[in-house]
Amino acid sequence: MKISTLTIATLTAFASYATSAAELEIQLTNLTQGIHFTPILVTAHNGEEHLFELAMPASTALQTMAEGGNLEPLIAQATASSSDIAANPANGLLLPTASTMTTLMTSEGNEYLSLTAMLLPTNDGFVGLDSWKIPTEAGTYTIYLNGYDAGTEANDELIVADSGAPGTPGIPAAPGGDAGTGGAGVSSTQTNTNVHIHPGNLGDDDLTAGTSDLSNTVHRWLNPVAKLTVTVK
Repeated sequence: MKISTLTIATLTAFASYATSAAELEIQLTNLTQGIHFTPILVTAHNGEEHLFELAMPASTALQTMAEGGNLEPLIAQATASSSDIAANPANGLLLPTASTMTTLMTSEGNEYLSLTAMLLPTNDGFVGLDSWKIPTEAGTYTIYLNGYDAGTEANDELIVADSGAPGTPGIPAAPGGDAGTGGAGVSSTQTNTNVHIHPGNLGDDDLTAGTSDLSNTVHRWLNPVAKLTVTVK
């Protein structure tokens, strides 16, 4: 059987697309006891793009998300780079122990998966996945995600209304309603100004004074903070 040059070229192009584009089913589970995730951003992108990079300074877009949960600058960045986007699949906060699901159709060339959302209550903590290579083989894959510190704000552990704007100290909210007030502040300085593994909340057992407004029995956490399950169709 003779195959024309045109047919070979067509098959080659199709094979290239099939290995580069994918349909993904994505499930994210909050593994913590008392930490909420702000609206989540999932992107599939090329090898040059990043939502964040470990051991590098946070971008202004990342800082905006990590200090206040605002995804818009990161979405604008992802859109400008022709990334595929799934934003806010939980339609708001993802509560402790809860899960959310979404689907994502990736475009040719967008072979890497990233994810981020702010951790509340923290000063500039976020759950993150940076540039996970999407498998070309169909199947279900599990990744455990760490909590990161954007390095842009001291972890003072103080609840301060309207503090979500970049550069404004304080934790903007404690969604569980189980935080206190009157803390003196755990720290006023940030020595590591690059993105790094978050040291976790300390908290204390005095919700009307002490050093922290956070509870040491509710808001402490260890890594990993989330379980990500990706099914490649």
